Amino acid sequence: MAAISRCLANGSLSSLSSPTTKHQRSRLRIVSSAVRSPIDSNKITLSCSDLSKWNSNGLSLDETWRERRREDEGRRKETGVVQCSAGLEGIGGRVGRERGGLAISERAKVVAMMAVVMLLCNADRVVMSVAVVPLAAQYGWSSSFVGIVQSSFLWGYVISSMVGGTLADRYGGKRVMACAAALWSLATFLTPLAAHKSTAALLAIRALFGLAEGVAFPTMSTFLPRWFPTHERATAVGISMAGFHLGNVVSFLASPIIMSYIGIKGTFAFFASLGYAWLCVWLLFISNEPHDSPHISRAELDLIQAGRTESKSKSNKFPSLRLLMSKIQMWAIVVANIVNNWGYFVLLSWMPVYFKTVYDVNLKQAAWFSAIPWAVMALSGYVAGASADFLIKSGFSVTLVRKIVQSIGFVGPGVALLCLSFAKTPAVAALLMTIALSLSSFSQAGYFCNVQDVAPKYAGSLHGITNGIGTVAAIISTIGTGYFVQWLGSFQAFLTLTAVLYFSATVFYNLYATGDLIFS
Repeated sequence: MAAISRCLANGSLSSLSSPTTKHQRSRLRIVSSAVRSPIDSNKITLSCSDLSKWNSNGLSLDETWRERRREDEGRRKETGVVQCSAGLEGIGGRVGRERGGLAISERAKVVAMMAVVMLLCNADRVVMSVAVVPLAAQYGWSSSFVGIVQSSFLWGYVISSMVGGTLADRYGGKRVMACAAALWSLATFLTPLAAHKSTAALLAIRALFGLAEGVAFPTMSTFLPRWFPTHERATAVGISMAGFHLGNVVSFLASPIIMSYIGIKGTFAFFASLGYAWLCVWLLFISNEPHDSPHISRAELDLIQAGRTESKSKSNKFPSLRLLMSKIQMWAIVVANIVNNWGYFVLLSWMPVYFKTVYDVNLKQAAWFSAIPWAVMALSGYVAGASADFLIKSGFSVTLVRKIVQSIGFVGPGVALLCLSFAKTPAVAALLMTIALSLSSFSQAGYFCNVQDVAPKYAGSLHGITNGIGTVAAIISTIGTGYFVQWLGSFQAFLTLTAVLYFSATVFYNLYATGDLIFS
């Protein structure tokens, strides 16, 4: 039905000559049914160009129908499967069966591979958060130096996150993500070897690791809008970020177990090998653009192209930094990014140490208590994205939806962190951190998607700039936590400060954020 609506909009369908015979009228009804039917994936959809061809070139509807049917049958013979329909069926598409084969939408494959690489991206970070406990005991590191080691990842991250989006915009998300995964997997493998050699070598390798991982988010921000229409975008981000958060769960739970069998070096090598396995699949089966994919159906390609937010400007000139910073709406995104990164990296870097220090639990217990919040966050991130997309499709303005979900993403964690001072057991503390992190995942459908709203043409570059600024805040918060704990002997003062920042950012975002196009 969407294809017919687009034809009506550009006049191609409205100008079609009315079928004169009963046979032609029957065929036209079949065409309409094929376009709007979400049930039968074997039906053939005629696009606007097909219908226009029937009208302008004098072809009968029968001839047009037979020509399109031959094309689709030829495609099925080549692939051995039934191509998926791309109607209003969601990201997963429809799975058809023919000759024992399966056909899954290319969008589903893309978002699945993106979720996996984001899982590995975060899992490789968390290995160090777990390993830092035995490494600190082995090499006699103080709490303040542990903070420096943890933050060294961000030294390289802050640089590459600013240029990562520009690289993805210029060279394509597929290529940039592949290079990044190869480099951070290598740095993961070298981390324990560097720690054994010297502290300077360790800090250098961790900075290299951050340099590689810094491009992941800007690249994702550039890559997904190319594959998903606007009304599916928050869901796609939610699924990808669910993979990212599951990386915490996998690494927190698996790392202590793997370390007990093959040691610290073996654990880092194991996670590095997973990165290279993903890389092989990514390079072989994923395309940078939908129209480059040899497996995508015409219906799915039409759906993607029709749902894109296109810029009216033909200029490729990137807005000046002065112009960017003159827009208060951009500052709303920047402030939200700063506060989100501040709180996120405090919890990511220090959660195992928190449970070990405050509740005196062993490493494996600390890993379990640390993993539970991230597991729930993975699910809530998907719920946030799907809910935001549902509200937008229901007629709510993009601006209102972004403000609602972002408010949940900041107020919820702020209240939960304040309540941590009343937690007397690790179970209660884990529950409060679970609430904090699960609600903070709503930011993915808030400020994170907001960049694509205000500047879809420059989404990768702008996300890189805002995330780079936010990373500076993450460095300060990660190091600052270590010094606060060393000076005051308590985590609560820093968690209270983080809660105040959450509340302040909520007010600022609701006052100035917008979902309207600013940079075209």
